[in-house]
Amino acid sequence: MDQPVYHYFQDGSKLSFGADEFLFVELSESMSLVDALRVQLITTEVSSMKIPGILDVCPSHISYMIRVDPNRQDPRDLVAALHDAHARFPGAESSILETEIIEIPVYYDDPWTTEVLMKFRQRHQSPTETDIAYCARINGFSTIRDFISAHSGSPFIATFPCFIPGNAECFQLVPRKRQIQAPKYVSPRTETPARAVGHGGAFTTVYPTRSPGGYQLIGRSPVPVFDMTQTNPGFEKSIVLAQPGTIFKYRPIDYDEYFETRASVECGQYHYRRSPVHFNYAEFVQDIDGYNARLMEELS
Repeated sequence: MDQPVYHYFQDGSKLSFGADEFLFVELSESMSLVDALRVQLITTEVSSMKIPGILDVCPSHISYMIRVDPNRQDPRDLVAALHDAHARFPGAESSILETEIIEIPVYYDDPWTTEVLMKFRQRHQSPTETDIAYCARINGFSTIRDFISAHSGSPFIATFPCFIPGNAECFQLVPRKRQIQAPKYVSPRTETPARAVGHGGAFTTVYPTRSPGGYQLIGRSPVPVFDMTQTNPGFEKSIVLAQPGTIFKYRPIDYDEYFETRASVECGQYHYRRSPVHFNYAEFVQDIDGYNARLMEELS
């Protein structure tokens, strides 16, 4: 198939083709909440078009990819439809995202992730510290407790459902100067406990299962974010908890609550605290902390 290497939309987004099956559209080269929200709005619009031949629409932080069946759809013929979707959502400033907020309990600085991460200090950025102590220090927090307060004090939004079902990278809804940043491991771990909470770059994620990984480990949740059997409450409609645009509130818990919650999960009695919400970017930027407080009140 002959096509130009790149195609540019009027908003500056760049489209490229991957052989006969893929289209990749990049809205920006740096992370932006506005662009992340636009990705959610545009990909939802494209999915709703029900265009024959589209097999999958995959949103990411500031980009998205579409896979087509080349026997049913020429990727080049989708360019006009994508132009229309981008034109319908020229920005996220005046748009409202229909989503939900879900609380995730987290035992920060827990013994299990600490035991695992201490096996992988060779070539770590700070071999003598735990990951959470390292994250606290490089982000300017005096103590781990201060780091936990900042991490759990404002909600996060899922901007990229990524490599393992249930794994979703989430961006904290705070001003850029308050974004928690941490590099990934220089040499990835070959082991990560299931439900470990990690932070890498500007993103937090919960590891759905025991797996390799490279995020700095800051805690562990007692609740699943993935259920292949769909037998646990909260997974009736999907095997994964996080959908693109889902908002998460991480709540610190202690050792005793961790085990109480695990027991509730294991007997099928745990119910997530969750509520549908409308995320209005214009109202959010006018009073970020106040808007976040109102979002989190929905969990009550």
